[in-house]
Amino acid sequence: MIENIKAFLDSKVIQYNNPGFIKNDPVSIPHLFTKQQDIEIMGLWAAVLAWGQRVTIINKCHELVKLMDGAPYDFIMNHEEADLKKLLQFKHRTFNDVDTLYFISFFRHHYSKYESLESAFLPPNPLKGELAVEQSLNYFRSYFISLVDFPHRTKKHISSPSQKSTCKRLNMFLRWMVRKDDCGVDFGIWSHIKPSELIIPCDLHVDRVARKLNLITRKQTDWQTAVELTERLREFDPVDPVKYDFALFALGIEEHF
Repeated sequence: MIENIKAFLDSKVIQYNNPGFIKNDPVSIPHLFTKQQDIEIMGLWAAVLAWGQRVTIINKCHELVKLMDGAPYDFIMNHEEADLKKLLQFKHRTFNDVDTLYFISFFRHHYSKYESLESAFLPPNPLKGELAVEQSLNYFRSYFISLVDFPHRTKKHISSPSQKSTCKRLNMFLRWMVRKDDCGVDFGIWSHIKPSELIIPCDLHVDRVARKLNLITRKQTDWQTAVELTERLREFDPVDPVKYDFALFALGIEEHF
């Protein structure tokens, strides 16, 4: 039975892990860029805004890029105070102008010290193995909210395992940045976190399909559920378990499995 499920999911990974997947997915937003910092900035932003219909998410991200003159990194690092006024109109669901301005402040603060956003996910004494990403996500949230002008309301947009969240959006972002293959969807531009350490983005579709395939036994859906599912997927591929996100997500949203 397990071998049949693995073969089934492997076939779906092949079907969906290709450039044709990009157009209708939020990953299309960082694919608009070639500069690493632009990829990281809009990758994180697209992931954070990824709730609701995919068409709406993609349209709102295009709007945000346009408000930053089509060059997010350059805008963030070189804007004047007056340039921020046009961003006051940006809103997506509960993400508003206060959150937008803080994200810009955070990115400017970070990139004034580091070349890559990867550094924001690297705690001083990083762990290895299955606890690596849990530690990285907890560290990122504490770092993200560390600026003196941090607005309390923005905290809700950055989840962490310490809150028992599945961290679906951040795990998706890490998948984009970390996974390395020749299929063209994920970028694989970060090297400190290993693909084998990633945790699957456990959204509604992934959770539902995985339960139908008996890959999840935990009743609630939280961080431990995402860990449990990832451990099952490591039985299929210990080096790259999160590639099965393509299969589980697409089975849910594209095929209504």
